[in-house]
Amino acid sequence: MVREAFSNLMRELRAGNFVYTGEIEPLKTVDPTEIIDVARAHIDCVIACNVTDNPKSCGYMSSLVASYIIQRETGMEAVYQITVRDRNRLALISDLLGAGALGIRNILVLGGDHTVLGDAPGAKPVYDVDSAQMVYMAGRMVDEGLDVAGNKIETPPKFNIGIAGNPNAAPLEPELLKIERKVDLGADFLQTQVAFDIDTAKTFVDATETFKIPILIGIFPCKSYGVAKFFDEHIPGVSVPAELLETLKKVGKIEDKKERKAKIDEVNLDFFVDLIKEIKKTTNAAGIHIMAVGYERLVKPLVSRL
Repeated sequence: MVREAFSNLMRELRAGNFVYTGEIEPLKTVDPTEIIDVARAHIDCVIACNVTDNPKSCGYMSSLVASYIIQRETGMEAVYQITVRDRNRLALISDLLGAGALGIRNILVLGGDHTVLGDAPGAKPVYDVDSAQMVYMAGRMVDEGLDVAGNKIETPPKFNIGIAGNPNAAPLEPELLKIERKVDLGADFLQTQVAFDIDTAKTFVDATETFKIPILIGIFPCKSYGVAKFFDEHIPGVSVPAELLETLKKVGKIEDKKERKAKIDEVNLDFFVDLIKEIKKTTNAAGIHIMAVGYERLVKPLVSRL
């Protein structure tokens, strides 16, 4: 059964349009000013923005609350990220019902980084269900009006369900098996983790083509050499091209701050415009997910050039 397209994002994907999505990270604060400003910076550039759920296991503003505020204040459609790390199935049901009540039309189901990696490493991870089971739970709520235990939901939520995939996985086969399971359980679209290499992106899109699910390739513009070096050395499976690293290192030595920022922007634009054009030309990817947290100023010129 093909689920109805409840969101603008899903309608665009079903129409075969190449789409762009952004990413917004709530902070450790009750002041929503920054996330509202970031959402506004994405308007007219992307179809929707992911709102992260305690990324890197750091305790930030609720992604559900932030998603609602962003939609209410800016009109930007949210992709509400929800992890199974922090909630048992009862809490997951509550949050999904809450998302439906607040007009959220996209969710992205994630496992979540382990709590030992975050700013409260003593926190106990939950993982009552895994991310595949969570896809099933959410899908049953939407499609059948039943929770995971078979209890009737008076007015079911209506949203489309996204999942994540890692194109850098080596070997790739176990990752494909996990994705296939989630697609079979009701996933509507997939956003990938960061890819810097066209061959990596192409291999992943080709390998997932049989699943008949829209794939958005994730990119991560690097606002400094330090950020790029960290990704290259510490993010499993991610390799930043040596030429890009060397160029960012050279540009990072420019003393004038304004000139340095402009040059870094230009380096990123040159690299990612070419990468995205190649993805559009050589793969069946449905779009690009731009992870530019803290580097939102690049989103508009990047999409404009494309």
